[in-house]
Formats: sequence, C-alpha cells, structure tokens
Amino acid sequence: MSARRSLEGQVAVVTGAARGVGELLARKLSARGARVALVGLEPDALKEVSERLHTDSAHWHADVTDHEAMAKVAQEVKQRFGKVDIVVANAGVAAGGPFEDSDPEAWRRVIEVNLIGGAVTARAFLPVLAESRGYFLQIASLAAITPAPMMSAYCASKSGVEAFAHCLRAEVGHKGVRVGVGYLSWTDTDMVRGADQNDVMRELRGRLPWPANRTYPLGPAVDRIVAGIERRSPHVYAQWWLRGMQGVRGYLPGIIATVGQREMRRFEPRLAGVSKGLVGAGGVADEQERSRHA
Repeated sequence: MSARRSLEGQVAVVTGAARGVGELLARKLSARGARVALVGLEPDALKEVSERLHTDSAHWHADVTDHEAMAKVAQEVKQRFGKVDIVVANAGVAAGGPFEDSDPEAWRRVIEVNLIGGAVTARAFLPVLAESRGYFLQIASLAAITPAPMMSAYCASKSGVEAFAHCLRAEVGHKGVRVGVGYLSWTDTDMVRGADQNDVMRELRGRLPWPANRTYPLGPAVDRIVAGIERRSPHVYAQWWLRGMQGVRGYLPGIIATVGQREMRRFEPRLAGVSKGLVGAGGVADEQERSRHA
C-alpha cells in the first residue's frame, strides 16, 4: 500500500460537488489543506458549499457531458489556482425500473452523465494532471462489480467507467498520472434516498444478501475515499467488504440471473408503479438544467 501524501496546498477538482459524496468530499479535502474547485449544475448550492470550506475555493457551473464547457472549466481552474493535482469524477445520476418499460431519454442520460461525463472530465483535465503528475479518481460503484435487475442503465454506466479508468491508467502511467477507481455500495445520499421512495425498489434492495442490503453512512465512506486519494490508490473501497467482492465477481452474473428471475416474478404485478425518471435531488437538477437548454 502506498504511503499517504499530504494534501496541504494541493488543488483538487470535484464534479457533482453540490451534494452527497461530492459535497462532503470537498469539505474533507479542504479540511486537510487542499484548495478545491467545485463543478456541478447547481450554482447556488455550489456557492454555499464553497463558502463553508476551510481553504481557498471556487465553483463552476458546467454539465460534465459538455466537452467545450469542461475544457473551459479546466482552463479556468488552472488560471485560478495555478495547477491541478487531483480530479475526482464524481458526478452521477440514476434511474431504476425494468429496461423494457424504461424512459429512453432517462436511460440514455444515465449513460451520458456517468460514463461519457467521466470521460469528458478526464479529457479536459489530463493535460494539467500531466503537468503536476497528478491523480484522477473515477467514482464507480458496487454496480460495476455485480449486475442487478431494475438497474440496467446504472450498472452499464458504472461498469463502463470502471473499464475506462483501467484503460486510462495504462495509457497515462508513463506520464506520471495515476488513475483510480472508487467503489461505493448503497450510501446515504440523495440519490439512494430518492430511489428508496419507490416501494418496489426499496423492497428489492432489502432482499439483497447481507452486507449489500444495508445503507451505509456517508461520513466513513468519504473518509475512505480521502485516504485513497492521499495514497493515489488504483482501487478505493468506500465500504470495507467491497474489496472482497473483486475475488468472486466472475460468479455473480450467473447467480444474479437465477435469483433475479425469481424476484422479478414476485414483483411483476407491481412493476408498473416504478418511477421511470431520474431519481433524487441530483436527478431533478439534471432534468431542470436540460429543460432550460431545450
């Protein structure tokens, strides 16, 4: 395991920083001395977060799927702080429900924000990370390790960003840029609480085997992410047991397919009531942003 590096004076960029993992991560990085650039779709919320940080910070209103906007953000962050040492591609949205009946626009948007947004963020900031020999952390999920019925868009997007980050690590390592993947199980955020508002999704999650059926507190999860950033770790696990999932992931698709058929049969009469849009406050913010530009 690599030794921890001091974050004092380093410059960290966090996308999806208005709430949840992104907000608390920005606060904890700042508490350790990092200067922080916040990126997201909610300028008022970002401003409030920025004003509460312990160190120099600034915020940018940008859609992570917009390459021109993110390239401009990268340029302005470099001008504002002089360098960029850490970039955390955290922005994400989710939608649940059966794929066959899913809203095509919501399904596509999950892929765009979670997968394309991560790649756009990396493309925009790689030049400045190469200058500082910095660290790019792509936030993925337990959903990258194991498939789950009713979560096809989210699982596809998180599997995609995991693979993207692994490829990127091999491409840019010789330039001194380190790349990590962050894995989180169900963590107490607006996204998870939003998904739990639907009875079917909440009950399905409750029927998962322990320890995947729990909602985990946000603070300890983010502490683990911060420790991973300090070590420039290739893999960062927000819950202790996720590391062990790597060793059994090859068996999971077959198990999930068998168990999932039983569960879908059980819940089929109630599936029509599952919401088809993006979930949580972050999903609402994303939909409002797109409606303004429609």
